[in-house]
Amino acid sequence: MKKNSFVEGTILASFSLIFIKFLGAIYVIPFYDIVGELGGALYSYAYTVYSLIINICTAGIPLAVSKIVSEYNTLEMYEAKERTLKICNKFIIVLSSILFLFVFIFAGNIAHLFIGNSTDGNSIADIELVIRSISFCLLIVPLLAVKKGYLQGQKFISVSTNSQIIEQVVRIAIILVGSYLAIRVYQLKTSIGVAIAVFGAFIAGVAAYIYLEVKIKKNIKKFNMPKKDEKDPVSNKTIFKKILMFSLPLIIVSITTDIYNMTDLSLVIRGLHYIGYSGVEAETIGSVMATWASKICLIVNAVATGLGISLIPYMVSSLVKKDYKTINNQFIKSLGIIIVIGLPMSIGISILSNELYTIFYGYSEYGNIILKILPFSILYTNLNFVVNMILQSLNKFKTIYLSTTLGLLLNAILDIPLMLLCNKVGIYPYYGAIFATLIGTTLSLTISFVTLKKEMKFEYKGLLKIIGKCFLPLLCMTIIVYLMHLYLKNIFISRISMLITCLLCALVGAFIYFVITYKNKLLYDCFGESYINNILKKLRIKK
Repeated sequence: MKKNSFVEGTILASFSLIFIKFLGAIYVIPFYDIVGELGGALYSYAYTVYSLIINICTAGIPLAVSKIVSEYNTLEMYEAKERTLKICNKFIIVLSSILFLFVFIFAGNIAHLFIGNSTDGNSIADIELVIRSISFCLLIVPLLAVKKGYLQGQKFISVSTNSQIIEQVVRIAIILVGSYLAIRVYQLKTSIGVAIAVFGAFIAGVAAYIYLEVKIKKNIKKFNMPKKDEKDPVSNKTIFKKILMFSLPLIIVSITTDIYNMTDLSLVIRGLHYIGYSGVEAETIGSVMATWASKICLIVNAVATGLGISLIPYMVSSLVKKDYKTINNQFIKSLGIIIVIGLPMSIGISILSNELYTIFYGYSEYGNIILKILPFSILYTNLNFVVNMILQSLNKFKTIYLSTTLGLLLNAILDIPLMLLCNKVGIYPYYGAIFATLIGTTLSLTISFVTLKKEMKFEYKGLLKIIGKCFLPLLCMTIIVYLMHLYLKNIFISRISMLITCLLCALVGAFIYFVITYKNKLLYDCFGESYINNILKKLRIKK
């Protein structure tokens, strides 16, 4: 175990998470084949509910632990730092137990919210079963998240991300083996196979938690542990208030966002049904947007998540020292990293949407169409996620409430009207929901940027410089990849040959993009000259 610098922590976390997201994207190929489209819809329902409930425990509280631990570590208040972990563990056990009971008991009512009185497609009983199965995760995943926050607050980023790799590997193994045995070997109902698959997240959480416990005990000397009789002049009540003060904004934001996601999924399904799509078609499109196409875009998400993990302790340390110039620079660098890495990925996924969706799930009437624009919506949402992390670090809670509430409210208001408008002008109606997300997120980002400019005198020249430098490498990469795709798509038509097309386009596009961004020093602007040069030396590209 060793502590990681801001850029190093971001890179380690991002690459670990890219690997995790890659596994998360790959496993759905056989899983989708096992459970089918309606089974996929069941999986989407379970994880939509789980995401809402688990975020109450994991969106704000672990980040609050990371923030408080980082603050006390900087101030050398090591006893208070350890007490923070104990207090938070007790609180999270009570909260997660209550939420588990709520989801388990009211699973049937929640199921009814998704499909209403629809009779074709999945039944209420099927949805109820998978929701109850995934509810057990609430008993372990929040505790695991708190432990990660404790490690991240002390800048042990790599250990935290290693636990996520273990969690993902175990989860995927149970998903594939469990669903295959249930559906293909024992010929059980699809809903039972999906229920076993989602229960795998509980077992995976237990495995990752055991790993962290063992790792901490073996390396306890590397932590700043308090002396035996040391007692810092801060009460348990003060620490608990800090936990609530720091966590509530992100908890509220996450609840609001996930309630909207549930509402959005319901609005898409009901809106399409109103336009004239059948119940099965509407559920299929909803599951493609919520789960299957999103899975292919998980790599784009990894960069923002990696930044969120490494950003908090460094922002807090700078805030404690009142180093506002460094905070502004970290803000610019964070958004720059997302744009420089995420935007070319999004463009590549969009160009290769047909091949990628077919490789993962086979032919779909809707999948490749949705995948053409969904990556840009996800990238935009990632920018907003990181901005909210920064606002939380700087205690700008009112801005988080205002920007998120107004953004999601505008999103919800525009959902159905834009779907109807798109249908009327000859655009795919489900694009309307994605356009609504883009417009709502734009409002949220505008409010956040204006507030940081006004209250903290943030400057955005560095960000504009990064965006300007992106134009040429993105243009060159897009033209080359598009032309390669035009030529190769008529030659390679099987799933294996489509994979070759994607790999060739990705490798050539990445090479062109890397060379130009290195030559115009864009990589230096985002990652630092010394860090890039060290990597090139290790790869023996530069002496």
